[in-house]
Amino acid sequence: MNRHAVYFQEQDKRREILVLLKKRRSVDVHELSKHLGITKVAVRKHLDVLHRERYIESRIVRKRTGRPAYVYHLTKNADQLFPRHYSDLATEMVAGIQDLYGEAFVDQLFEKRMARMLQNHREVMRGQGFDQRVKTLARIQKEEGYMPHLEKIRDGLYTLEEANCPLLQVAIRFPQACQCELSLFESLVDAQVERTSCMAEGQVKCRYLIKEKLSHEES
Repeated sequence: MNRHAVYFQEQDKRREILVLLKKRRSVDVHELSKHLGITKVAVRKHLDVLHRERYIESRIVRKRTGRPAYVYHLTKNADQLFPRHYSDLATEMVAGIQDLYGEAFVDQLFEKRMARMLQNHREVMRGQGFDQRVKTLARIQKEEGYMPHLEKIRDGLYTLEEANCPLLQVAIRFPQACQCELSLFESLVDAQVERTSCMAEGQVKCRYLIKEKLSHEES
């Protein structure tokens, strides 16, 4: 393997570390070694690089038994490495629209965006059953940069977690963005959707419960 191939392989491993930290909040060397399939020594070398680049920090966690362990988490500098869809510019533009035309116009703006997304994705889900619609929604969110994790709790019930929000700064200032996303999920999947945590409200992730409608509840 030439040195260029080695360089890009190492970059991929560091990218995997960053993504895992984004999803799990904090991870120790043992977990990283197991996830990446490389030695702890190799993991520490990657962590040293990421620490020098100020993308990660560490803290000591004391366990009931055994020696204290270091766990690693992302810094604010790492936010720039994940999709954000030009959030600062978007926030200022929406704020400018609100100043010029009022809050009702901003509501219409988000509703229009939701209508476009419905139009773009609804046809893909046509004819799909509940389980497949939920999986299609997770795929759409992955393509949009939300870093979703989908888990089936039981028949007719899923949890969808999103570790990244490309529109986070917009959503913090304009809660309409979150409400429209919730409505979009309900319409696309044709299900009962409840948001149980939200990054715009200070939680670590956005989390949704997606429940299949009973036959008598369907419209």
